[in-house]
Amino acid sequence: MLTQEKPKLIGAIAKQSDIPIRTIRYYDDLGLLKTNGRTEGGYRLFDSDVFVRLKFIKRAQNLGLSLSEIKEFLEVHDRGNLPCDHIKLKLEEKLLAIEQHIQQLQILKQELKGLLSGWQKIPEQPEETICPIIERADIP
Repeated sequence: MLTQEKPKLIGAIAKQSDIPIRTIRYYDDLGLLKTNGRTEGGYRLFDSDVFVRLKFIKRAQNLGLSLSEIKEFLEVHDRGNLPCDHIKLKLEEKLLAIEQHIQQLQILKQELKGLLSGWQKIPEQPEETICPIIERADIP
């Protein structure tokens, strides 16, 4: 026979998960977590499955997923389905965006190298310019 664990106070969840109480409250307010009621004093109670959700949330955030995206995935899970296909599509989108960002950063890197390689001394009439290197560059 399985014994059901007693719901834990938010403070115990915070201590055991190493996630601040404030963050847990925020996740709960957003609907990412499920409380198991409240104490007479108003403290939130959680079942031990909250640790699985917290771990998923943190890992998904580390992969660049937003809390609203994570909420969508958890809602699919809560309906009894695995959100893996949804997550895969979102991660593919993230990867494409990262690749585009890397290309933009490479272009910026080359531009900065070019500016620095042609660095000049302060002009003879500094009041006419702020920084001649940037001002003469082909920046739109």
